[in-house]
Amino acid sequence: MEHLTLLQLEAGLDEIRKSPLDPGILKLIVCRPAVGARAIRESGELDLATGLVFDNWSTRGSSHTPDGLADPEMQINIMNSRVAALVAQNPDRWAEAGDQLYVDMNLGAANLPPGTKLEIGSAIIQVTEIPHTGCSKFMARFGRDATKFVNSPIGRELNMRGINARVVQPGIIRTGDLIRKLLQ
Repeated sequence: MEHLTLLQLEAGLDEIRKSPLDPGILKLIVCRPAVGARAIRESGELDLATGLVFDNWSTRGSSHTPDGLADPEMQINIMNSRVAALVAQNPDRWAEAGDQLYVDMNLGAANLPPGTKLEIGSAIIQVTEIPHTGCSKFMARFGRDATKFVNSPIGRELNMRGINARVVQPGIIRTGDLIRKLLQ
């Protein structure tokens, strides 16, 4: 598949900016049972210790921690579904971005600053401070221009590559669930 150019990606900004502030909608749940593997789920369980149950976050470790163990501040990766639709060009390719939750919601820091709690189904997650940035895998899958786009000043402002969160209340989530900001 041919990757979109920066000009083509920038033409999609208006649609991304239409993402709802609150509530949002959970559009896709993806488990990563092994490195490079993806499993689409209609529902999932969010757990305090393991994050998304059956995902490999808790076992694959992290280069961001001194001990190499999974970083609890990066337990759940969330991407805006409108950005995923734009860069992937096909809904079947959204999961290649590597995130677990794809949501129709404005993920910008002005709307969801670190510390914001979000209710999804019976679970509650909390947005963390660690930025989510486009990596070499994202570039290989969607192109250099897509990586530049999500890491551009407007891309960073809107957190187009996504945000990180941690589970603060375990529960069940389902595709189609509303995502509501909780008052702090």
